[in-house]
Amino acid sequence: MKRALYYLTIYLIVTIAVSCDELDNEPIGLLTEDQVDNNPTLTTLESSVTSTYFPLRSTLWGGVPNSSWDLGTIFRNDIILQDIASHDMNKKWNPDGDQAWMDRVADFSFTPDNQAFNGIWTYDYEGISRANLAIQFLTDDEVVNATGINAARKNQLLSEVYFLRAYYYFDLLNNFGDVPLILTPPDSFEEALDLSVKSPSEEVRNQINTDLSAAKSLAVNEKFPDADDPWRISKGAIIALQAKVALYNQNWVEVLNYIQELEGFGFYALNENYFDSFNAEKEFAENEVIFTYDHQSNEVPRDGNGLGRVMGWGFFAPTENFLNAFEPNDPRFLYTTDVVNQRSSKLLGSTSDFKGNDDGPGNKIYIRYADVLLWKAEALNETGDYSGAIAIINSIRQRARTTPMVDGSMAPPETLADRPQSTDKALIKEWLISERRVELGFEAQRFNDLKRWGIAQEFLRSLGVNFESHNMLYPIPQPELDKSGGTIVQNSGY
Repeated sequence: MKRALYYLTIYLIVTIAVSCDELDNEPIGLLTEDQVDNNPTLTTLESSVTSTYFPLRSTLWGGVPNSSWDLGTIFRNDIILQDIASHDMNKKWNPDGDQAWMDRVADFSFTPDNQAFNGIWTYDYEGISRANLAIQFLTDDEVVNATGINAARKNQLLSEVYFLRAYYYFDLLNNFGDVPLILTPPDSFEEALDLSVKSPSEEVRNQINTDLSAAKSLAVNEKFPDADDPWRISKGAIIALQAKVALYNQNWVEVLNYIQELEGFGFYALNENYFDSFNAEKEFAENEVIFTYDHQSNEVPRDGNGLGRVMGWGFFAPTENFLNAFEPNDPRFLYTTDVVNQRSSKLLGSTSDFKGNDDGPGNKIYIRYADVLLWKAEALNETGDYSGAIAIINSIRQRARTTPMVDGSMAPPETLADRPQSTDKALIKEWLISERRVELGFEAQRFNDLKRWGIAQEFLRSLGVNFESHNMLYPIPQPELDKSGGTIVQNSGY
């Protein structure tokens, strides 16, 4: 069923910090009387879950209500906080003063009122608010009985929103550290203010793991739990996120156990062609994508990939340092960044279309199997299985060198030669770092990688960026500090 059928009831869902007035007056998570349905229907339940996905999308003016450039909410801005911050990406091909706040992220001269931080905070807490309301509906026996939803469907929807709440909190944790932990919809201004207090990061992390465990217990063992809507969260996505959380905590054995569990389903494999994961014509017909947002063209309201329009305005150029990270003739280069045509085909979903189009169908990919395999290689290297780690790195390289170039030609046979056998853990780690950068370029992974490897300061300072130790976390957005009346404390160094 197309998601447009659900849009009629989106007004029921919590919104947070979505207009200038609300930024001044409403704390995060606030419910108002006209946003609560006292007689929810089956459509309400379906809508409350489906709309929880919307803060994942790259639709212009469509991820959260009343989005704007001034609030940093024109689209979900992971790409700014990850690819621009890590110096893989410049704001534009031709430097100018447009949206200068993005440049401040790049040179780490930002202040807490920078739109980038307000943007991601708003998107994530919007998603959390929607998830909380959906969970409230789906765990209320009276509501469930009144709607007539069957047990299997209820469990699937609950699984999805538990996962999504965990994902949004995981993103907040990585960007800001300690954040307010809100698990139920507050129904008054006073209660929302009471919740506007940062919880320790360990408590947030424990809740993420709790939500993922709950999601997994409810999920079915199918690659696509809903054949009509293959974009919905699956057990594979849940286990993959469990592995990623363990990776970020350096729990290497857990990483390997989760990935072994994931591999046991047999749902995922590397595509033969690197670009198949991103090709809009092959969505849900390839083998690699695990967690994605399904952009759709010609929906009302729009649900397309708005990065195409932004790219048409000259945004998202590679840095020289990123260009130099690719080995000669690597086919991934032109799929990631086409200097001549000033486009990123993998972000658009096509090697020829959608630039300048704010309604393209190219999906936003959050987790794919190549990423998971490189987590496994990292865990194997950390636990002493050097040959296993190298074998995975070489499988990624082999797939890349046998992928046809954008023009259909094949790379020379010597391209991306296999890494030799070694027991040098540090050298293998260098190979892994290099491979992740080019394999996952422009996929909003790089800055978190630099941070968790402990090399962000060294790397960025080598490029002349004034990165300080406190920049390992971004500042809490100034509007949130103002709304909290001082109950939310700013991160150290800001």
